[in-house]
Amino acid sequence: MSDTTGKSTPHINPKGAPIAETILLPGDPLRAKFIAETYLDDVVQFNEVRNMLGFTGTYQGQEVSVMGSGMGIPSISLYSWELIHVFGCKKLIRVGSCGALQPELDLYDVVIGQTASTDSNFLSQYNLPGTFAPSASFRLIEDVRDRAREQGITTHVGNILSSDIFYNFQDDVNDRWARMGVLAVEMESAGLYATAAEAGVEAMGIFTVSDNIVTGGKTTPEEREKAFTTMMELALPLARL
Repeated sequence: MSDTTGKSTPHINPKGAPIAETILLPGDPLRAKFIAETYLDDVVQFNEVRNMLGFTGTYQGQEVSVMGSGMGIPSISLYSWELIHVFGCKKLIRVGSCGALQPELDLYDVVIGQTASTDSNFLSQYNLPGTFAPSASFRLIEDVRDRAREQGITTHVGNILSSDIFYNFQDDVNDRWARMGVLAVEMESAGLYATAAEAGVEAMGIFTVSDNIVTGGKTTPEEREKAFTTMMELALPLARL
């Protein structure tokens, strides 16, 4: 557990409240509150700046934090950088929804982003002599996949797309990514993975399929709220590693 005494950033002000080395990062701060209230014991709130709520507690005796990260690579990379470099987080787990790009992915299936392709220029800041492939920690992937298998939960592990664009001007963009075997699209993981890689810490993204762009299948907000618990219950035990 990080001692945050005297530590703050323009976006995170814990006022001395602890932040765990393992942190879940849903995009929606209200989902962070839901996770804390539903799953954690001995909860304390460590952030409310810009209403990006953050909480720390215990799950099955293990210290864990959860905090909203906003939408898009700029937002999650900002929060993850501060959580890593200022507050000492070592395992950062993105939890959220994704749109399936392959027809065999059913609604509510769990997707684990082994790698994250992107249309963002976020990676250009590293000035690398080639193309970097943002990747998740295999240790975290393996643990989640094995537990899901034991519980009979369908998971798909592979390449996902972190896109800067929600409403594409070109109609065939998703088709082109799907042709390359990309499983699903979301908007954050490439930034999280790159930020974690540069800092030498672990990161992973785990998602629930909320809609299938190929088949047209969709879930309602009410259905998502109930079904996304499987994803959260797979992510939380990572605090024990």
